[in-house]
Amino acid sequence: MVAVGQRQPRWAEEAIDDFLQRFPSGFTVTIREVRAETRSGQPLERILAAEAERLRVAIPPGAVLVALDERGQDWTTARFAEQLGKWRDASEPVTFLIGGPDGLAPEIKRAARVLLRLSSLTLPHALARVLLIEQLYRAWSLLAGHPYHRA
Repeated sequence: MVAVGQRQPRWAEEAIDDFLQRFPSGFTVTIREVRAETRSGQPLERILAAEAERLRVAIPPGAVLVALDERGQDWTTARFAEQLGKWRDASEPVTFLIGGPDGLAPEIKRAARVLLRLSSLTLPHALARVLLIEQLYRAWSLLAGHPYHRA
């Protein structure tokens, strides 16, 4: 996961750390944070372009890009797990992109293989991170037959 923004509330950090510690060693999840652009008096296009450049630098080479976007596809947990399993089986590393307060630059969205919506509701940035990491853990549990997910 690569996310714009470096300071998260303590409750979010604790929740994320809790889930990160649950993953087995064969299912690696990392979070890379990039600095949000200063918003004072700058045009939106310049803000998004600066954040897009920071994101591009942080994205591992060859990764499948999944951009979180309010207009993205609305997947069920089962569909999410199924797709993660396909990428895993094809040895395709996946990077989820989370934008800043103004979202992601259009060129980042175009570069993504998937635009994914976590919810139809507007979520605070910290909660979106927690929700994504929980869904990654839930998807892992489905793929592994672990009892965490109960359908």
